[in-house]
Amino acid sequence: MSNVDPALPRHDWMLEEVEALFDLPFTELVFQAASIHRRWFNPTEIQISRLLSIKTGGCPENCGYCSQSQSFKTGVAASKLMDVDAVLAEAAQARAGGAQRFCMGAAWREVKDRDLPQLSAMLKGVKALGLETCMTLGMLEPNQAQSLKTAGLDYYNHNLDTGPDYYKTVVSTRTYQDRLETLTAVRDAGISTCCGGIVGMGETRRDRAGLLHALATLPAHPDSLPINDLVPVAGTPLGGSAALDPLEFVRTIAVARIVCPKSVVRLAAGRTHMSREQQALCFLAGAGSIFVGGKLLTTANPDLDDDARLMADLGLRPVGESNTAAEQVAA
Repeated sequence: MSNVDPALPRHDWMLEEVEALFDLPFTELVFQAASIHRRWFNPTEIQISRLLSIKTGGCPENCGYCSQSQSFKTGVAASKLMDVDAVLAEAAQARAGGAQRFCMGAAWREVKDRDLPQLSAMLKGVKALGLETCMTLGMLEPNQAQSLKTAGLDYYNHNLDTGPDYYKTVVSTRTYQDRLETLTAVRDAGISTCCGGIVGMGETRRDRAGLLHALATLPAHPDSLPINDLVPVAGTPLGGSAALDPLEFVRTIAVARIVCPKSVVRLAAGRTHMSREQQALCFLAGAGSIFVGGKLLTTANPDLDDDARLMADLGLRPVGESNTAAEQVAA
């Protein structure tokens, strides 16, 4: 492999190779990841996204991290699918706040055909506002994926959650293969994939390597790759999980960048308990996107003003708004 350009995507990663990346000295790992990031992205730019829960609570799945499962008593009340106009009002507010992508999530096991007309209307309205569209709605059948694509869906989020060996510890109502089949339906429909996972759920480093190995050996790497740091929710099986070491989280971002070099690595849930310095290291290691706004589905997220200050202090700008001087430095 010595003659292979490390910045080019590979699909033949071995799990032991991914583990070896995690074991590199921290500064060497981050340097390698940062170097690869600069090959494909402007390191002074961050994509800004907003995530809205369009249908909250009452989910029949038993994902051990989730406040919206009907299996757990978390205080999250179940609600119906939001009206189209209410969703579009939220999207307009997100655009006014600087968001470039608007993500909509529903607490479902799978999409029902009866909901497709309402979902399609949401997509068409959000697209008309000039925003990229993303949805996460649970499992999809191929015909449903095609319907959403026709309505204007740009990205579909469907995470693998964790490595295959640890998966059954987290959820038993949906198999790993179920998730892979939905991703296949999404790709076949021509929709970009948003697929990553959650760390800090009590998994080992090998499990984190297993997650990234699974992502890196998909038929196509995820277009977006969110890494979530668990936000423990009281009442869920993982509500008492110990926090992941901050440097280990940065290592996970760096390895994700190396094994999926062209994916947009998303610094997703958990930023409320991350220091400014940890987030800065994540951007250095290859994270190129954040979610903004006060809430991610049902969990807290940093305020817009805090994120604006952080980006200003780091000299980062939203994608497409970099000035000439910053671009020259990046080059």
